[in-house]
Amino acid sequence: MTRRVLVVDDDAAVREALSQTLELADLDPVTAGSFVVARDVISREFDGVVVSDMRMPGRDGFHLLTHTQQVDADLPVILLTGEGDIPMAVQAMGQGAFDFLEKPCAPKELLAVIERALKTRALVLENRALKQQLETGDPAARMLFGASVAAEGLRKTVREVSRAGARAGAEVFVTGPAGSGISKVAEVIHLCSARSKEPFVKRAGAGLTREALGQAVEAAGNGALFIDEVQMMAMDAQLMLLDLLEAKGAVRIILGSTVDVQQDVAQGRFHAELFYRLDPMKLRIPSLSERPEDIPVMFRQYVAQAAEQSGLAVPEIPAEVIASLMARDWPGNARALMSVAMRFVLGLGVNLGEVEAGQSGVSLSEQMAQVERALIIEALRRTGGQATQAALDLQLPRKTFYDKLSKHGLRPEAFRD
Repeated sequence: MTRRVLVVDDDAAVREALSQTLELADLDPVTAGSFVVARDVISREFDGVVVSDMRMPGRDGFHLLTHTQQVDADLPVILLTGEGDIPMAVQAMGQGAFDFLEKPCAPKELLAVIERALKTRALVLENRALKQQLETGDPAARMLFGASVAAEGLRKTVREVSRAGARAGAEVFVTGPAGSGISKVAEVIHLCSARSKEPFVKRAGAGLTREALGQAVEAAGNGALFIDEVQMMAMDAQLMLLDLLEAKGAVRIILGSTVDVQQDVAQGRFHAELFYRLDPMKLRIPSLSERPEDIPVMFRQYVAQAAEQSGLAVPEIPAEVIASLMARDWPGNARALMSVAMRFVLGLGVNLGEVEAGQSGVSLSEQMAQVERALIIEALRRTGGQATQAALDLQLPRKTFYDKLSKHGLRPEAFRD
């Protein structure tokens, strides 16, 4: 989490005293003696908050607030005011000031307000970063969320497979558990390829006849045809699909399945030759249970998307919600997490009292360890890897906190920019 505080006051002694107070609280003060100097520091990218005296020669704190609002209305400004300035400070609150404090102000009170303002600023910047990531030009980064090794490996493989799509007959077989996003991965493969401007046609394998398959190929043209649950195709359509793959035509064919197709081969429901053609081209999507560290990242992304879709503000996500989500087994994978995110944005709760079907075999101590690890991860993420502040937030002694870091294999530096 950002720790910078811009201190604006024309009195050098006051600036120095405030700076010392902030440094003792593990904050990063930046000082300015006038409106003009402060103006050069304030920007939409400023990753901190502003604390300004109300009365200064020339342009005062009220002018500074007005300028800040014009640059970034979401940048918190805390005003320090004398007794005679209170009516003006109240007016400033109405025009967007985060808070005002009457001088002389107790350090504890000032630090409490600053901490609230910093959390607000961090949330704003995080939401902007999420939105920017959603709008990035890389479809793999924009659509396939997660920060784990498994997630990055999936994005890398998708990009590599996409580049291979320029060759005729370079099909791919996407597999994974139900709800893991097979259809989305197939679409990203297409969007990352040189064929991205061409059609992307999706068809369900169930009920797909030879005639319908031929029509789908024609509709896809030089683009891509994605067939989901390919094992459910009729046998004559499977034979036609095999012929299409062997012919290496213009269309790029992407297939998907949530089951072990080899069992269908053994039971005579899936053509063996088609299976052996596809098996080497398999791309597997890991389940959420295999990469639980991605749950907070993915949930925030889904919350941001749900808020945009519903026209609502992105809500703050409490650490206990993240901890509860990470303690689940998520048999429904990404699809279930996406549904919970929409409920959360709509204010319907996230059913935190429910236990997922796959969680029943996990002992209480294991569940508590998962929750503890999740809370520590969230504290480190929120404080930008500042171990001292994370320990304070969790109300843990420093030694105890470091013991828990070691227990869970966590390194504070991994959460720093």
